[in-house]
Amino acid sequence: MQGHKNFWDKNAGRYDRFMRKDRAAYDEMYELIRPVVKAKTVLELATGTGLIAKHIVNAAAHIEATDASAEMIAEAKRDTRSAKLHFSVQDMFRLPYANQSFNVVIVSNALHIVPQPEKALAEIRRVLKDDGVLIAPTFTHAGNSFSGKVRAFFMKLAGFPLRSKWTSEEYLRFLRQNGWAVRKSVVLKASFPLTYAECVKSEV
Repeated sequence: MQGHKNFWDKNAGRYDRFMRKDRAAYDEMYELIRPVVKAKTVLELATGTGLIAKHIVNAAAHIEATDASAEMIAEAKRDTRSAKLHFSVQDMFRLPYANQSFNVVIVSNALHIVPQPEKALAEIRRVLKDDGVLIAPTFTHAGNSFSGKVRAFFMKLAGFPLRSKWTSEEYLRFLRQNGWAVRKSVVLKASFPLTYAECVKSEV
C-alpha cells in the first residue's frame, strides 16, 4: 500500500487538472448522487482532493471525507467552505467508525486501484447502516477503446496503481458476489468508461 500512497502524495497537486477532462461525466455523476445523499450522513472513501464531496455537500446533512494520502487531504482542506464537510486521513481497510454509522458510503474510482477490494467492501458493509446505500462509481478499464488502452498503458508507465481491470458487467458481478445488490447502474462516457453503481446490502 505504501507505494500506492506515495503515488497519490506525489500527484496530489496535479490531480484536479488531470480530472478536468472528465468534467462532463463528473457533472452527470453529481446529479445522480445528490438525491441519494439528501439530508443524509455520508462517508466518502478515497476522496482525493474532495471533488465529489465539495460538489454534493449542500445536499447532505454531513460528510466525512477521507483518503489514505495526507497530501490529497491537505489539498482538499485548502478551500473547504462548508461546516458540514470534514476531511481526514484514514485507511479504508481499517476505519475508526462504529458499526452502522452512515446512511451512505461513497467510494469513487478506488476499488480498481486497491489490493483486495473485497476487503474494502467488507469494511464499508460494517460502517453502513443496514438500510444504507453504497455508491461506487469506478472506471472500468477493460471496456476500453484502442485509444483508452494506449492511455492506460502510459498511466501504468507513470506508476498509476491499476490493479483490477473490469468491464462494466464484470465490475457489477464483482459487487454482487461480495454481498451487494445493484439497484441502479449507468455507464458514463469519460476517458475510460465510468460505471456508476448504486448498491444496497444483500446476502452473500
